[in-house]
Amino acid sequence: MESGFSVDEIAPIAILMDELRSEDVQLRLNAIHRISTIALALGPERARDELIPFLQDSVDDEDEVLLALAEELGRNFEEYLGGGEYAHLLLGPLENLSAVEETLVRDKAAESITKVAAVLSPPQIEQYYIPLLQRLSRGEWFTSRTSACALYAPVYDRVAPPIQDDLRRGFATLGSDDTPMVRRAAAKWLGPLIKKLSKQHALSDGLAIYRRLQSDDQDSVRLLTVEDLIAIAEQLTPPEVKEQLLKQIRQTMSDKSWRVRYMAATHFNELAEAVGQELVREELIGHYVQLLKDNEAEVRTAAAGQIPGFSKLLEKEVILARIVPCVRDLCQDTSQHVRAALANQISGLAPLLGKEATIEHLLPLFLHLLKDEFPDVRLNIISKLEQVNTVIGIELLSESLLPAIVELAEDKSWRVRQAIIEYIPLLATQLGKPFFDEQLSTLCMSWLGDNVYSIREAATVNLKKLTEVFGVEWARTQIVPKVVGMGQHPTYLYRMTTVQAITTIAPVLSLDIIRGDILDTLLQLAQDPIPNIRFNVAKSLEVLATTFGNTPEGRQLIRQRIAPVLEAQKTDQDADVRFFASKALQKAQAVDVGA
Repeated sequence: MESGFSVDEIAPIAILMDELRSEDVQLRLNAIHRISTIALALGPERARDELIPFLQDSVDDEDEVLLALAEELGRNFEEYLGGGEYAHLLLGPLENLSAVEETLVRDKAAESITKVAAVLSPPQIEQYYIPLLQRLSRGEWFTSRTSACALYAPVYDRVAPPIQDDLRRGFATLGSDDTPMVRRAAAKWLGPLIKKLSKQHALSDGLAIYRRLQSDDQDSVRLLTVEDLIAIAEQLTPPEVKEQLLKQIRQTMSDKSWRVRYMAATHFNELAEAVGQELVREELIGHYVQLLKDNEAEVRTAAAGQIPGFSKLLEKEVILARIVPCVRDLCQDTSQHVRAALANQISGLAPLLGKEATIEHLLPLFLHLLKDEFPDVRLNIISKLEQVNTVIGIELLSESLLPAIVELAEDKSWRVRQAIIEYIPLLATQLGKPFFDEQLSTLCMSWLGDNVYSIREAATVNLKKLTEVFGVEWARTQIVPKVVGMGQHPTYLYRMTTVQAITTIAPVLSLDIIRGDILDTLLQLAQDPIPNIRFNVAKSLEVLATTFGNTPEGRQLIRQRIAPVLEAQKTDQDADVRFFASKALQKAQAVDVGA
């Protein structure tokens, strides 16, 4: 890659090089972020001969500088050295960074080495990468051995069989390292390596490493082997899984550490899909029930999150006999987080059970969760109603659930009311226009008169979203008359809400609706005795001008109706009204002139 820099531009490059050597950390950090500029200016040859050796000696620096360096060297930096044939030169600095104390730096360095490996040729891998891997794997400090674990899988399938044998032996050594941090890294990176192994080697070498790590005395190591178990299971047939892994599955599911059981619960569906239907029926269903009943709330929470995914693998009768009783118990769980996780997933059982079973077994649980004292539980149920709607139908759903929704909408906690408002557009989409008009429209308008400002504000945003869902003609008949009608209300707050609602929903309405249904009311409110309403009218007129001023009809409306009112407001006795009127008029005129 040619540098393309003129003589005049070389001086700044010299400054950048000085910044790299500066004692000021921030200067060095800035220079590192522009290291590609330096390399481009130096040209490929000087970048190879001068910059890379300099960077290789720059390991004794602040962690944030080293982290930036590790990241920059992984961003196709070989292009600045002359292409892929010189990419191996980046391994030197990155090897040094892979052995530093700070974990973030080591992880980023290993990530960048993996990126560099992708552009190395097979001879480069054998000549440069493999020796680096061996040095890191045998390093005196655990830091280098930890980094080495991440570097086996990326090149395993790109080297000759004899080297592959060495790599498996090398990884096995790391898997039995004296230091827990190294064994943790080995457990973390065993899964990706197993996916590269042949089935024969997965059974011989991979399984042996896994078994050793899975029985480690440190739970921080064992919890990372859950994903390794899945990786091995995916390589084997169901009978082989039963023969080779059944003992380890049982140990993992009943591990004395809740953290291991938590990981097992989190990845349960992946494991179930990997082991085959027979083992799911014979073995995993029992373990899953135990996880749903675990002593630790964190484990129950994770298991609850897997309910619909795991139930897809079961017959309807088994779901009713084994899963639904657990779900019933979880509805009464002492932990609000467990109940919230369940509420987020329980609706996924409806399509699996069908209409009758959903009505009989699930609907009472939905109603129970909708009355939960914890808002997240109630809201999680509401957010997933569409799945239930498709199974049992809108009529039954509305009969059962609408009272609970209305109850939430009138909850004494304004935060609950606000959360329900935010879900109304979703409900509207799920339930349809006729149902919404009949059952929820009045409720939405009532929020505009709420005592809490945040609720009134949320209600106006809600009307805008509903217009986007149902269309402007629906808004013309269902929303606009009610909003405009509030403009005549004797209570100041209602008139203010009218102005704010118009300001919010105007951008999604048509110019015809603004001109024919809304503008007269808004211009009347420009004369309101309350200054706050008058200056909010000025703000609203500014929104109308900027929204519709890009058409000839809109510009005519600005000139004939909006601008004269703003001109009058510029002489208002209230300073705020004068300020916002002047600002709005300026914007309106700019739109008109700009067109």
